[in-house]
Amino acid sequence: MNQNQESVIIEIRAGVGGEEAALFVVNLFQMYSKYAKNQNWQETVLNSKPTELGGFKEIIFELKGEDVFSKMKYEAGVHRVQRIPETEKSGRIHTSTASVAVLPRPKEAEIKINSKDLKFDFYKASGHGGQYVNKRMTAVRVTHLPTGVIVTCQTERSLQQNKESAITILEAKLLEKKEMEEFEKLSEERKRQIGWAKRAEKIRTYNFPQDRITDHRIKKSWHNIERILNGELNPIIESLGKFI
Repeated sequence: MNQNQESVIIEIRAGVGGEEAALFVVNLFQMYSKYAKNQNWQETVLNSKPTELGGFKEIIFELKGEDVFSKMKYEAGVHRVQRIPETEKSGRIHTSTASVAVLPRPKEAEIKINSKDLKFDFYKASGHGGQYVNKRMTAVRVTHLPTGVIVTCQTERSLQQNKESAITILEAKLLEKKEMEEFEKLSEERKRQIGWAKRAEKIRTYNFPQDRITDHRIKKSWHNIERILNGELNPIIESLGKFI
């Protein structure tokens, strides 16, 4: 890996809005996938929880490449979408949310997990509607006993691959937890200087009726939502880099 080569774990979760929020998760995932392709980054899906209507309750994936953290770090927070869902008969605009977490993949020295601290559970992977998609026990739930952090993984067909993906996600979550604890020890003034993109902070609104995306941190808007959702994220990321 050259000096600018990095690896991040992106976790997108449906928030308020039921199935519409799950469909919005798909939009965000596809936007980041297309942006990653434009940047020549590698993408690996580590885990996903699909819904019956083609959305995702959650999707976790890894991006590897040059300057990936410095470009993706501004995406962490709550994204809000305003649009008329396809299932909406009366034409009402709905507001739904999805949260994005951007976790740097730890370097070997940063997080050391003792195998004795891990509890593994294995079960059959389930698909849309809860039916089992695999007759063998390939899905993994790993619990980190000292912290209580739990990760599940069922995307791959092999138990070993799911186990490796689950450990990758766990390491990133433990590093995030460690950094948050260190951040909380700082003075209020120092916290303000550093800033911390919390999962609960509303950062951006995607307003489809007005064809406008607004980033609330820098109070700036862009038009042509479809183009941005198609991976044209550079104007937003460059603006955030200048102002934050």
